[in-house]
Amino acid sequence: MSKRLASFNRASTPTKTPVKQVQADASPSPSRLTESTYHRKVRSLLQDLRTICRSWDELVKIDGLRAVTTLVDTRTDLDNVLGSLPDGKNPTSFIVSWRIETMEQCIETISAVISKLRKQYSKMNTVMDTLEEVFFEACKMKGFTWAQEEPLWCTWPLEKFVNEIPALLQPYGRSLQEQIEIAEDLRSHNLTFEESRKLVVSWTSQSYLEADDWTREWEELCAVEVDRWNIR
Repeated sequence: MSKRLASFNRASTPTKTPVKQVQADASPSPSRLTESTYHRKVRSLLQDLRTICRSWDELVKIDGLRAVTTLVDTRTDLDNVLGSLPDGKNPTSFIVSWRIETMEQCIETISAVISKLRKQYSKMNTVMDTLEEVFFEACKMKGFTWAQEEPLWCTWPLEKFVNEIPALLQPYGRSLQEQIEIAEDLRSHNLTFEESRKLVVSWTSQSYLEADDWTREWEELCAVEVDRWNIR
C-alpha cells in the first residue's frame, strides 16, 4: 500500500469526532438518491471488510481459544498425573500417549488458525487496495470534486472512506503478530501453569484491537454513513 492517497496530503488516522454526532436523518446527498456503480462497490467492499473482521474474531475466540485451552488443560492434567506417581515409578504409555496426541493436535489447530488469520489479513489489505482503486477510477470518470467533496450517502465523501478505513490495518497487523508469538510460546511443554494462564488471557484479549477505538467504532459509523448497510 505504497500509494495510499499520500498525494492528497490527508491524514490516514480516523477523525476523533464521535460517531454519535453524525445524525442518521441528515439530508441525503444527491448521490444517495441516484446510486452509481461506485456506491455499490464501496458498500460491497465495506461489507466484505465487516465479514473479514467478524471471521477474525470467530477464529480467535472460538476455534483458537478452544485449541489453546484444551492444550493448556491437557498439559496441566499430564503434569498432575505424573506428579502423583510414586517416586521411581515410570508412567505407562496409556497415561502419556493420548495426552501427548491431544496436545499435538491442539498445536496443529492453533497453527491452522494462525494461517487463517494471515489469510484474513491479506483479504483486508486487498479490500483497502480495491477501495483505493475505486477512488482513482471515480476521480477519472466523475471528477475530483465528486470523489473528494460530495457525500456518498450521508456526510462522508468517497475520499474520506478511502483515507479513514485503512487505519484498521495497523491494529490488525499488530494483533496478528501478537497471536503468532503467543502460538509459538504455547509450543513449549516446559511452561508453568501461570505462564500458560497468561498466554490464554493474552490470546483472548487481543490487546491491540481492544486498545484501538477505531476497531470498535468503524462498523457503527458505517451503519450511519452507508445506506443499506445491513442489506446484502
